Amino acid sequence: MNEFEQDVQSKRNDFIDSAVGFIVSFGFFATIFILAGVIKAIGS
Repeated sequence: MNEFEQDVQSKRNDFIDSAVGFIVSFGFFATIFILAGVIKAIGS
């Protein structure tokens, strides 16, 4: 038996962590996209 299976450090659901990571990265790229659109609209 693996010794790390006996002493689990985090019992949180992995789905919550992956969902938060997806939302944060999506928000980051959406912010860049919106910012580029605003700069393009101002420049034209």
